[in-house]
Amino acid sequence: MTEDRLPNRLTLANSISWCSVPAGGDRMPFDQLHRRAFITLLGGTVAWPLAARAQQPAMPVIGFLSSASPGPFAHLAAAFRQGLQETGYIDGQNLTIEYRWAEGQYDRLPALAADLVRRPVAVIAATGGSLVARAAMAATATIPIVFSSGTDPVRVGLVTRTVGQQIHILYASTERQLDTAFAALNEIRAGALVVGADPFFNSRRDQIAALAARYAIPAIYEGREYAVAGGLMSYGTSVTQGYRQVGLYTAQILKGAKPADLPVFQLTKFEFVINLKTAKALGVKISDNLLSLADEVIE
Repeated sequence: MTEDRLPNRLTLANSISWCSVPAGGDRMPFDQLHRRAFITLLGGTVAWPLAARAQQPAMPVIGFLSSASPGPFAHLAAAFRQGLQETGYIDGQNLTIEYRWAEGQYDRLPALAADLVRRPVAVIAATGGSLVARAAMAATATIPIVFSSGTDPVRVGLVTRTVGQQIHILYASTERQLDTAFAALNEIRAGALVVGADPFFNSRRDQIAALAARYAIPAIYEGREYAVAGGLMSYGTSVTQGYRQVGLYTAQILKGAKPADLPVFQLTKFEFVINLKTAKALGVKISDNLLSLADEVIE
């Protein structure tokens, strides 16, 4: 089935963490009493610092596991220490860092990770890719692991993004089916609505925004035009920028440019629009932080 034949769909998301003398008894010569009191006092003086030292928490030790070499990546290790320092932890003062570098030899990672576990460390910072994190995970199931990776952590099995929400997908390709879809989501008491990007939906944005308001469903859309029509918020590429680029390419072809020589242009401008009037009508509180991120706020 080609993309233009795929059924239009609405994605619905349901309601979207540590020295005394005993009384009585025989009299004791003063010198013996004095000596015993002195010994007791001395014993207490020696034992007190030992007890105090025992009560002091041990300096935490953390492990830094990397697939790289220390020389070329010294600036990244420094950035890691900076992050610790910004929250009050300084290596050598109230923290100890154990570094383990694989120096590009990935087969060394399991042994290096196991070495940190035997140390043992309180936390392992696994840096330099998903293989490092997986080696750390294979070495321990109890020590927390903080990792950095450029790949999708869910896809490679580092984390599960389980949020306990149920997703309902409803389809509509006619005005009547839109009415039916909103009635259905009202019955299942969906907590939020995501409207997919689709030309049919775009042409019915006034109807969709009105239905969302009628059923009091907070919804987010793919284009600014929905928010202007009364939708709660929108986030997506700028359609205006896209049409402008189409005009630019059309003009270049008129001037003699070959279509095959023109690269495919990908939109880079995204717009986040919030309709504050709709939010108030729905009883949805928009935080100041979210408002500060918006490109446009409609009041």
